Amino acid sequence: MRDPGLPSLDQLRVFIAVIDHGGFAHAARALHRTQSVISYTIANLEQQLNVALLDRGKRKPTLTEAGKALLADARAVSLKVDGMRARAKALSAGLEAEVSLVVDVMFSTCKLVRILRAFQSEFPTVSMRLRTEALGAVTQLVADGTCRIGISGWMPGTPDVIERQACGFVTMVPVVAPDHPLAQIDGIVPSALLREHTQLVLTDRSTLTEGQDFGVLALRDWRLGDLSSKHALLRNGVGWGNMPLEVVQWDLDAGRLVQLQIAEGSSFSFPLYVIRRGDEEPGPATRWLMQQFLDLAQPAPLTEREQAELAAHAAHAAEASRWAAQPHAYHALSECAQAPAARAEGAATAASTGAAPDKPARRRPRLPTPDAADGLALAAPISLRPR
Repeated sequence: MRDPGLPSLDQLRVFIAVIDHGGFAHAARALHRTQSVISYTIANLEQQLNVALLDRGKRKPTLTEAGKALLADARAVSLKVDGMRARAKALSAGLEAEVSLVVDVMFSTCKLVRILRAFQSEFPTVSMRLRTEALGAVTQLVADGTCRIGISGWMPGTPDVIERQACGFVTMVPVVAPDHPLAQIDGIVPSALLREHTQLVLTDRSTLTEGQDFGVLALRDWRLGDLSSKHALLRNGVGWGNMPLEVVQWDLDAGRLVQLQIAEGSSFSFPLYVIRRGDEEPGPATRWLMQQFLDLAQPAPLTEREQAELAAHAAHAAEASRWAAQPHAYHALSECAQAPAARAEGAATAASTGAAPDKPARRRPRLPTPDAADGLALAAPISLRPR
């Protein structure tokens, strides 16, 4: 038996079309060819592969066992070629083949996933190279060209070639396990007492901040290379340390960790920046990705529903203020009850002095309330205005 030949891409796509469109005639209309050309192409493909792909004994062509196995390969080859063409088109238009990103471990994982999912949808042909580092290691990777952009905290001694733009901040809180001695102290924990207990600190794996400490208060500290290890050690009472609030919020709510009140502050903001080399021009995909991070520093616009709810709330507040400025029904009733007595007193005074009685003042319209016995206070009428 001879070895299978080399099928063409066109033959594979005709084979796929026959199956997807349910027959030779439908495939011919979809591909704008005659039915005889479709049949001839499939016959040549079967001859090339030396196997029968379709069972023509039925009204509608069906796949043979060999055809079922080779159809998956034909689809895979077609998809690969389509992907290669899309990538080539993007490269010819100036789109990068890949984007390299390094992110500080303090950055929100939820926000990162949301941005990268949007990136994948926007640039499906661009590969992503993602790294996570701490402190100066982020800046180091951007400075030496390993990564095109980075999400980094503020670092002293940043090289002049690095440009940065603010993209928000992370709220940091000092935490400890509930059975730790520091958790038993009510109120503010003195700094002298903090120094007596082990502090867990992230270490910088670069030389950019060598010999410098950030937020280290204790005399004894453990240097850790990643945030997850620090988180696990904190929950198990090994020491105390600062953590992003978003990471430990569930632990605080569940009582697995306790937030410390310390003299330096019970929380502080860790600013974040988008950084890149100023001597390199980012491509379209890199610029788009940078803008997604920069938009985090801006407040999100209100949705149509939120705008409608805000307008309704403002209208309701204005209506309430207008009605509050009007006299209450109780005061109107009091004035109506006092009016006859005042008029009688005025008439008596005029009769004794011989003066003309005052012109009666315009009476307020009486409110539609039920009759009540003298001396009983009438309830204000219920308002049926729509809110």
